[in-house]
Order: sequence, then structure tokens, then C-alpha cells
Amino acid sequence: MADRTRRLGDRKEGRRLRSLSPIIAFTPFIMRDRCDACNQFEGVVDITETDRWLREQRREGYKGLGMLHMFIAAYIRVVSHMPGLNRFVAGQRVYARNDILVNMMVKRSVEPDSEETVAKVVFEPTDTVYDVYQKMNAAVEEIRASDDSGTESTARTLLHVPRVLLKFAVWCLRLLDYFDLLPSALLNVSPFHGSMIITDLGSLGIGPIYHHIYNFGNLPVFLAFGAKRSETVLNDAGEVVRRKYVDYKIVCDERICDGSYYASAFKYLRYYLKNPDELTRPPESVAEDIY
Repeated sequence: MADRTRRLGDRKEGRRLRSLSPIIAFTPFIMRDRCDACNQFEGVVDITETDRWLREQRREGYKGLGMLHMFIAAYIRVVSHMPGLNRFVAGQRVYARNDILVNMMVKRSVEPDSEETVAKVVFEPTDTVYDVYQKMNAAVEEIRASDDSGTESTARTLLHVPRVLLKFAVWCLRLLDYFDLLPSALLNVSPFHGSMIITDLGSLGIGPIYHHIYNFGNLPVFLAFGAKRSETVLNDAGEVVRRKYVDYKIVCDERICDGSYYASAFKYLRYYLKNPDELTRPPESVAEDIY
């Protein structure tokens, strides 16, 4: 394992990367905001076999196991051997995040007008799809069992501040975040800080969207996937068959790694989504990011 001792220049959430290529290190000074550096990727994956595998798992007791868990588990597995995907930019510098922190907006109930809050779940690079299933379920159950969350409480408190002062307060928060002076208590409830934020639009019965990433905070990846759909296609033998697909869209911060790295990561993501058995066991090894 790499030495996690905090050094001068590191942040609470990660360590500063000092051996980056000059172009990547300089890019955050040109693209100062995350919205300046948004790249958009659209993918589709054949989940015919994966969907069959998920149904078998649900029959064996993993009630509710679905594509949300698959996407998160696949992302974690990609990070386990391509850790550059888990970097972030803060204060015009690039950092390797210490953990894998996935954010997801959760409704407190199935009612259309129920409140939304954020679930922030920490994963290990060795986590399997079963670990993801258990951790996500525990986080959602905790939120739905409580009347409030840290995220909601913080937002509610700030809304008591007059508008002009609130605008100044947010500016102060940005400044504190720039210099890594934001209190850990705020980082722990912020929906804008993490490795990735994911949204399951399939649960709403619609396709995915390109969701922007936020200038505030340090989230470098937003992944949205849509509802399952069926399509009639020709297989390799020239036979007409019915296949199932899921469309997904990713908006990512191009400042954390180059296009070739992202391309490889997206290919691996698709591979794991099509091969769920790979996600039932921990990876043979875990790669550390550069220094």
C-alpha cells in the first residue's frame, strides 16, 4: 500500500500529484472552472445476459439488485486499476482522492413531491457488487428512516441568512474550499464533493441526460443511465434476436487525465457491465496513482 501520510500541499480528501505532465498540471489555470472543462460521453451496453444474471441474483435473495449497483460496482472496479479516474481538481491543482466516494440523490419516499437528499457512500477499491448492494441499501435505509440529514440541515440553516449575506457566505465557502479550509463537517454532507455522482433515470422510465458537473466542490464525474430498452437485431449467425440495452451518458472533468486514459476507462466500464461475474470477487490487485 502507498504511504498515506499527509504531506505539505495535500488536502483532507486527497494528496497532491506532483509528477503530472506539465500540460495536465497547467490546464487548471487555463480552464479555471469545471464547466469550462466538461467533456461529454455517450455509451450503450448490451445487458441481455446481465439482466438475466440480475434476475437470478434477485431470486437468490439479493432483492432489488439492479443496474444502479452494476454501474457503481463497474466504476469502482475501473478505479481499482485506473486510479486516475478518481482524481479531482481544487485550487488549480490536481489531487488523487484518498477514497472512493459515490454520491446519489435519494427521495425519502416514492411520492412525487417527497424531499430529495444526498446519499454519500464510501467504497473500497476491492468492493464487489455485493458490497455495493449492502452499502447502498444501508445508506438509503438510514436516510429514509430519519427525519432529516446533514445535507438538508446545512441547507436549511444557510437559508435563514439574508440573501445578500448568503451570497457572501457562499463566496467565503468557495474561498475556504480553494485553500482546503472547509470544515470536514461540511465536506461530509456536501453533495458537491466526491468521486462521482450517479443518477438512475431508468427508475423514472426515461433515457439518460447529459448532467452538468458543478463548479462548486470537486466532483469530476457525473454518470446518468436510462431505462432498459429492447431492440430487434441480427446476431453473428444472421438470426433475428431480441436484445436488451441500457444507454448512459457521462460528463467528466477533462483536467484530471487525458483523453486516451478516459477512453480506456470507458471501455473497461462497458466490459464490466457486460460481465457481472467479474464483479462478484475482489480484483487481484489494486493500482495506486502516481506521485
